Amino acid sequence: MSDNAGIQLAKRKYILIGILVSTFLSAIEGTVTGPAGPAIIGSFGGMKLLSWIFTAFLLTMAVSTPIFGKVSDLYGRKPVFQIGSLLFVLGSLLCSFSQNMEQLILFRAIQGIGAGAIVPVTFTIIGDVYRIEERAKIQGLISSVWGISSLIGPLVGGYFVDYLNWRWIFGFNVPFGIVSMWLIARYFHESRDKREKVSVDVAGAAVFTVGMTALLFALATGGQYFSWSSPLLIGCFVLAAVLLVAFVWIENRAAEPMLPLKLFRIRDISMSTVASILTSALLIGLTTYTPLWIQGVMGKNATLSGLTMAPMSIGWLFGSVFGSRLILTAGSRKTSAIGLAGIVIGAAGLAWMNGQTPHYVLLIFTFIYGLGFGYSTTVFTIIAQSSVGYSLRGASTALNTFVRSLGQTVGVAVFGTFINLSMASRIASQPGLEHVGQEDVNRLLTPEGGADMPQEVWNQLKHVLEGSLHSLYIVMGVIAVISLISVLALRNTVPSPEEDAETEKA
Repeated sequence: MSDNAGIQLAKRKYILIGILVSTFLSAIEGTVTGPAGPAIIGSFGGMKLLSWIFTAFLLTMAVSTPIFGKVSDLYGRKPVFQIGSLLFVLGSLLCSFSQNMEQLILFRAIQGIGAGAIVPVTFTIIGDVYRIEERAKIQGLISSVWGISSLIGPLVGGYFVDYLNWRWIFGFNVPFGIVSMWLIARYFHESRDKREKVSVDVAGAAVFTVGMTALLFALATGGQYFSWSSPLLIGCFVLAAVLLVAFVWIENRAAEPMLPLKLFRIRDISMSTVASILTSALLIGLTTYTPLWIQGVMGKNATLSGLTMAPMSIGWLFGSVFGSRLILTAGSRKTSAIGLAGIVIGAAGLAWMNGQTPHYVLLIFTFIYGLGFGYSTTVFTIIAQSSVGYSLRGASTALNTFVRSLGQTVGVAVFGTFINLSMASRIASQPGLEHVGQEDVNRLLTPEGGADMPQEVWNQLKHVLEGSLHSLYIVMGVIAVISLISVLALRNTVPSPEEDAETEKA
């Protein structure tokens, strides 16, 4: 096990700086690229491929995360961090020099693989270097980085596009990534027990990669690029089901399973995993469909739409700090319940809104949502790290990171299908909208969209969008309540390895 006392305080500060820099670079990639979309299309064309700039990054990150997490348990955190950082920097450099859309998507996939190593391993290094009392505070700081990145990412991206060139969005990662690699190489020294023989679960990793890629590809493209009933998507779902069942069979027999299934026998990990999937789906639903409400129902512009989400990032910062402190005194169950209660309040508030609701009310509810997310994500990360020993910490932390990506991917697919079906049903039942198509709906989201559209049709479409989003917010409210109920099964103690706490009162 790592020797916490052997790491000098000064060294830990430099290690933390390296981790914060690498975490910020990985986190901001999810938001900084958005404003560059029109400029990239202007350079390369390929409007239909635009979403794959984001999908390729998220898909490869999600698939590679559990693999790197287990590899870090076997071979150490430092080499995995350095390999992941090298891939991320290389992918960023290649993105900045890409010559067409296909190259950019490929290089973004390389970036995603690097992020799949960096994100879980940075959390795991914190678990190795700091004691539980310190760990909660530092995890709150790390979680704050994610909130900050979501707030300033679009601003940074917009600045690069307007005043430099969209290629700088990727190029600016390179020097900071190199600094982070140097800090970890210079100051982070692991003390691990030597193992005579290490068995790598190659079969499990291969089956998981192909099966999960098939599943995420189907979820990411279904209803957008391909019909849900298309032979390709049905084949992907069947392949995913077969391979993931085979993965469970392999993991039960592997000497060093890539994803130790015994993690799910730890109550805190299994329950927090369920809650993480649900809250991640809520997060992507909130960030994806609240701008539609602001622009399509309230009639505001895209700038105000982006600013409306700022309170959520601010609430996230406060929630992550308060949650990391409270868990040390109140325990996992109470702290998680407070966070999920905030999410329930935020979800209920959005479900209560209508087209005449004042804008400031929406700001209040997005702030409360952010508080809840900050509380819960920080607590779930601490649970993942602290409920196991060193030999499983990398796999457990990677599982926590992976289920967030999975929750967002599933959430996008399910919520997108729900909205499309709801709007199609409402349009079909409204007299006078027989000839309305998707492009007419899209025009709701632009200030000048209704200039050449009959006012009656415009009002009907706005009512359709409002009703569909209202129904979605109700569904999200139900999911929030289920997630709150799930965390009530957590142990009401400070997170610790469960085998050492069996005598503690749950």
